[in-house]
Amino acid sequence: MTTLTDIPPFPADGYAPLADQIAQILHTQNDVLLIQAEAVVALEACAMSLGRPGASALNIVTSMYGQWFGGWLRRAGADVVDLQAAAGQPIALAAVADALAQGDFDLVALVHAESAYGILNPLPDIAALARAHGALVVVDAVASVGGHALRVDEWGIDLAVIGPQKSLGGQAGTSAIAVSDRAWAAVAPQGEAPSILSLADQRALWLDRGRGALPGTPSAIEFHALHAALARVADEGAAALIARHADTADRARRAALLLTGRAWVRPDAASNLVTAVALPDGISAADVLALAPKDTALSAGVGPAGDRIIRLNHTGPRATPWVIEHDISVLCDVFLKIGLPVDRAAVLEALR
Repeated sequence: MTTLTDIPPFPADGYAPLADQIAQILHTQNDVLLIQAEAVVALEACAMSLGRPGASALNIVTSMYGQWFGGWLRRAGADVVDLQAAAGQPIALAAVADALAQGDFDLVALVHAESAYGILNPLPDIAALARAHGALVVVDAVASVGGHALRVDEWGIDLAVIGPQKSLGGQAGTSAIAVSDRAWAAVAPQGEAPSILSLADQRALWLDRGRGALPGTPSAIEFHALHAALARVADEGAAALIARHADTADRARRAALLLTGRAWVRPDAASNLVTAVALPDGISAADVLALAPKDTALSAGVGPAGDRIIRLNHTGPRATPWVIEHDISVLCDVFLKIGLPVDRAAVLEALR
C-alpha cells in the first residue's frame, strides 16, 4: 500500500501535459506556468513581476484578495489606485469606466468570482474596457475556473491565475498562471538568483528549457493530486463542470430568495460557487451560526459586510442539489428557532 511517505516521484515529462490541460480549460494559447505553491503565491508573483517603479495600476477591490494584490504592487514600487466596491458587492462597470477615463494605467487587476460574498465581477466587460485603454488585464480566477466561463484569449486576459482547490475539486498546494505575449513584454527581467516570485525566472527555468522537470524539488504528492483533479475534470468535461455549478447555484439562489424574501445580488452578478443568503433585518450571521449544528457547512461572509449574510458552499464536489438541500434545511431549522416564519416545504421545493 502506498503511504504519504513513499509517494512515487512525479515524472519529469508529466508537467507539460498538466500545463496543456490547464490551457484547454482556460481556452488559451498563452504560456502556462506551473507554480509550486498555493495560488496566493502565484498572485504575489504576478504583482512583484509587473509592479516595478513607474508602473501604474488600477486595482479593483471587492475582497481582501484585491487589497493584498494592491499591497504587493505597491511593495514592488508601482503607483496603485484602489477602486473599492460597495461592501460585499461586485464592482460597477460604470465605476471602472470612470476610473480608466481619469488615469493612464499600465494594468487593471481584479478578482473574477469572490467566495467571500458569493459575487461575480463583470470580467468580460472590464477586460474590454482595460484593453481599449491599452492596459494589461490581470485576473485572479482561482474561485471561478471550472465554475464559470473563462475564455482567456477571447476576453483579452493577459495574466490569469488559477488554483485547483475550488471548482476543479483538487488540492491547494499548486497553482498556475497563463501569461500573454503582452504580459511577457512588461514582466521585470530575471534577478541574480532564481525566485518563485519572478515570472521571468519561472520562464527561464522551465519554459525556456523545454518544459521538462520543474526547478527545485517539487512536491510529488501535490502534482499527483493536480493530475488526478484534471483527469476528473476531463472525464466530466469542462463545460459539464461549469453547467453543474450553474445549476446548483440557480437552485440555491431560488431557495434562498424564497426563504428570506431578498437577494444579496442579482443572479447575473452572483458566483456559481457560493450563494450569499441575505439575512433579515435584525438577524446576524453570528445569531444564525450560534444556533446551527457545530459541524455545519454554513458560514458568515468574510469582510465588512460578512455578518449580513450566510454562505452556502456549493463548490467542486459540493456542487450537487442534495448538498444544498441539506444546508438549506439546516437554515430553515435555525430560522424557526429564531422565530422567523418559514415555509419549509415551499423552500425545499424551490430546489427541485
